[in-house]
Amino acid sequence: MNTFFTSESVTEGHPDKLCDFISDSILDAYIEKDPFSRVAIETVAGKGIIFVTGEVTSSANFSNDEIEKIVRDAIKEIGYFGDADIDYKTCKIELSISKQSSDISMGVDKSFEDKNGEEISSGGAGDQGIMFGYATDETEEYMPITIYYAHKLSKRLTEARKNNEISGIGPDGKTQVTAEFEDGKIKRIDAIVVSTQHRDDKNIEELRREIKEKVIDAVIPKDYLDNKTKIFINATGRFVIAGPKGDSGLTGRKIIVDTYGGVAHHGGGAFSGKDPTKVDRSATYMARHIAKNIVANGYAKKCEIQLSYAIGVAKPTSIFVDTFGTNTIPEEEIIIKIKETFNLTPTGIIEYLDLRKPIYKKTTNYGHFGKPDLPWEKIIKM
Repeated sequence: MNTFFTSESVTEGHPDKLCDFISDSILDAYIEKDPFSRVAIETVAGKGIIFVTGEVTSSANFSNDEIEKIVRDAIKEIGYFGDADIDYKTCKIELSISKQSSDISMGVDKSFEDKNGEEISSGGAGDQGIMFGYATDETEEYMPITIYYAHKLSKRLTEARKNNEISGIGPDGKTQVTAEFEDGKIKRIDAIVVSTQHRDDKNIEELRREIKEKVIDAVIPKDYLDNKTKIFINATGRFVIAGPKGDSGLTGRKIIVDTYGGVAHHGGGAFSGKDPTKVDRSATYMARHIAKNIVANGYAKKCEIQLSYAIGVAKPTSIFVDTFGTNTIPEEEIIIKIKETFNLTPTGIIEYLDLRKPIYKKTTNYGHFGKPDLPWEKIIKM
């Protein structure tokens, strides 16, 4: 039986991703000065205004002017300057940042287990929640093939803009890939969608030709394309009003783009702007690490892990494994290996993955997974 599945990606200039990047830029700045900073930053972008809010508890001190400079530098790095969408020099920036709630700090500082005499030397989880990790042998990066190519298209589109290989395009853009599968294996690419912001005077036919040649043909293997593959490039014919001017942005609104393109479950928590004591972020990274290594070690061809936590409690309340019938050893044995190999307390995860470093801007765009230089992507022997 043939099936079809679609994943989407967005460029770093998409309004939501602009907000994610600002939030992670502020997070990195605090962690660089104080690795134990507790940060939860949200950003909103729209109509020439950037609003940053959230909570920070840190020995690092930044003035409002210094935070504003971080925000403007992030906007400039994305590529918003000298245009009407939002300009890093002239946009209005509003800040409303306070300290972390003492009620939350109380649970993070010392876990429920330690308070009740079970010495495990770990702070508790910063919130309750469920986190998922996933891996598949469809690609060398152990990522689903549709999100893998959607991200590659978005990244290539940005490279073509920044290198001026395609003139007259802006930072905002989206991509989408639909694959046809036969008996669970990719057979072909059925549809490709690319939309990019462009100048008003950019010829649409020239734009479509350049994107086809310099983005799609550069990314998608020819073996996956045939005469039935549908390609849509700026299908409406016009994408001039874009960025925060065309659509407001918000931190954490692209969680499926950030993970597995809809192939796997998502616990609901966003990542950007959160320090690693927030298990929304750190435990999701750990779940990916575990799932990837189950596949890489040959225990399954694809694997999904669920971890769950209670606020103020260090140990996960549950560990769930689903190998979708592809396992080579019993799933009960896989769970035993997980428990024997990994310390899944928040402190254990932070120390194992070395998360108290300013690495988070690297994660913001083109997915938090499948990037070989990130610590949760390392392969170990289980």
